[in-house]
Amino acid sequence: MDGTVVTDRTAETVGADGTAGRDALNAAAAASAAEGSRSEALRTLSRVFGYDTFRGEQQAVIDHVVDGGDAVVLMPTGGGKSLCYQIPALVRPGTGVVVSPLIALMQDQVDALRALGVRAGFINSTQDFEERRLVEAEFVAGELDILYLAPERLRMQGTLDLLSRGTVSVFAIDEAHCVAQWGHDFRPDYLALAVLGERWPDVPRIALTATATPATHREITERLGLPEARHFEASFDRPNIQYRIVGKDDPKKQLLRFLREEHEGDAGIVYCLSRNSVEKTAEFLERNGVPAVPYHAGLDGGTRARHQSRFLREEGLVVVATIAFGMGIDKPDVRFVAHLDLPKSVEGYYQETGRAGRDGLPSTAWMAYGLQDVVQQRKLIQSGEGDEAFRRRAASHLDAMLALCETVQCRRAQLLAYFGQEASGQKCGNCDTCLTAPETWDGTVAAQKVLSTVVRLQRERGQKFGTGQIVDILLGRKTAKVIQFDHDQLSVFGIGDDLSEAEWRGVVRQLLAQGLASVEGEYGTLVLTDASATVLGREREVLMRKEPKRPAGRPKSERTAKGERKQAVDLPEEALPVFEALRAWRADQSREQGVPAYVIFHDATLREIALSLPADLTQLAQLPGLGEKKLANYGEAVLKVLADHGRLEAGTALEDDSSSSGAESPSGD
Repeated sequence: MDGTVVTDRTAETVGADGTAGRDALNAAAAASAAEGSRSEALRTLSRVFGYDTFRGEQQAVIDHVVDGGDAVVLMPTGGGKSLCYQIPALVRPGTGVVVSPLIALMQDQVDALRALGVRAGFINSTQDFEERRLVEAEFVAGELDILYLAPERLRMQGTLDLLSRGTVSVFAIDEAHCVAQWGHDFRPDYLALAVLGERWPDVPRIALTATATPATHREITERLGLPEARHFEASFDRPNIQYRIVGKDDPKKQLLRFLREEHEGDAGIVYCLSRNSVEKTAEFLERNGVPAVPYHAGLDGGTRARHQSRFLREEGLVVVATIAFGMGIDKPDVRFVAHLDLPKSVEGYYQETGRAGRDGLPSTAWMAYGLQDVVQQRKLIQSGEGDEAFRRRAASHLDAMLALCETVQCRRAQLLAYFGQEASGQKCGNCDTCLTAPETWDGTVAAQKVLSTVVRLQRERGQKFGTGQIVDILLGRKTAKVIQFDHDQLSVFGIGDDLSEAEWRGVVRQLLAQGLASVEGEYGTLVLTDASATVLGREREVLMRKEPKRPAGRPKSERTAKGERKQAVDLPEEALPVFEALRAWRADQSREQGVPAYVIFHDATLREIALSLPADLTQLAQLPGLGEKKLANYGEAVLKVLADHGRLEAGTALEDDSSSSGAESPSGD
């Protein structure tokens, strides 16, 4: 709508007292301002970030925040959450203040923004007095576009006074799920962030997270004091990630086989439950030729910082870690996330697996899962700190995680359902249960045999034992322990020779997963639950997944042969050498500047360059991911890489032609 049309229409609606005209004029002015803000947001997207259009809900979120509205944004990792506050911070007058718990990553976040020409800074405990004073002065003088702060700093009166001395354009509360007290990443300092709305009521606030159930969503809204906020919820689906869960059978060797067959040379994260397991797994991978470093809270701060820095800056490094690692990792080319132990909740699993494939290219979420995982997690809940309500909540989280592991339906659909969303179809076509449908069987009789053995031990002998002894009794094994306790005299001794040991362990695992048996005590002894009676009384049928006969891996039709890893970038064969030449150039730039490679360019941008082969800066500027600053800094260098590669290719072809001519003319004529 242009100004002339607005003027004509307002003129036609002026009333006798002029009120209607003023209302129309105000509405027109507001519409014009909103249209101007939208145009400025798009110009900023193109000029700074090198993209012509927004994705999904980004436009709506940005328009709302630029216009001064509060927002709660649920958007998956890799969905572009950061743009939802970065662009309002650049468009609105003042400095955008980003509250983030990721102190160790603030420098990298600031480096990435500065590489785009954004004036960014941070204040946290890693700086000395002079460094903090300089950033504070820049903020007060209006010389920063974006300022990062850790949440604990907002408990300090000095920080609040500092913010009052400058102009704040927007408050962004990143990783907002940290405010949820029952959540997997709770940070007490987040509970104090409601002060932002109280002290700066006219500054829009935007709370963002990639992980929130409906209950967590409500908690974010209430605890951050955002009752009037508009809510934006994108689909949590990550279609480029293939979800796979395999039965545990020597998990370190399974992991090594998975990496060698599918992700040789790729960067990835391996999660383990204990520090000891982290150390041993990292050593195992190193011994077998996979570059790997450990990361857990028991390592000193300097070692953790070095290992994290190596992961961000090097290509092809694997980090083996506890859940202490990963939040806020922006590395876009993490090609896999593997779990060697069962996560405690679906939220934790989704958050951790979401660190793979931020660039949208094919990636894998792989987990090895077995009976001992279930026993261990049940024991941790029973023996852990917290009241009965806490244990009930932890048990419900575990039940949901077990249901995801044991499902015979689409794993992606079950993940989305957990977060209150629906899948687009019954099958996603990119998880193990969709690619190779698991077989099920009627395990009612097998379940009765296990539960009957538990009953015999408890009622006839007053004894409780773990899974190993139960399986030995069912298989009729006269082990020393069986003979010691006369368990070969039980009526159930040897009644389970129709199944193998692995199959019996699978039966017990699935009984625990379905709540038809439980474990208790330090040694994880098997006991009955209230639901056990329905199975023993033949009132309930028990369906189970069949245990695989061979080590479960990627379905044959989906496997990547060794040496074909680079095909994951979805490039035709002829474009791969150009892509690799660009990656080599990027690695050199990364080392020279001391920044992660993705700060220079993402793989996705290099992929587009390799496909389109631009001949000049004008053509290069049309590609996604090249804003003005990056084009100015790297444009000529990129064109030189392409030209050098073209000359090399032409030279190779010329040599081939020469050798052919010589073969045809042995006389030299």
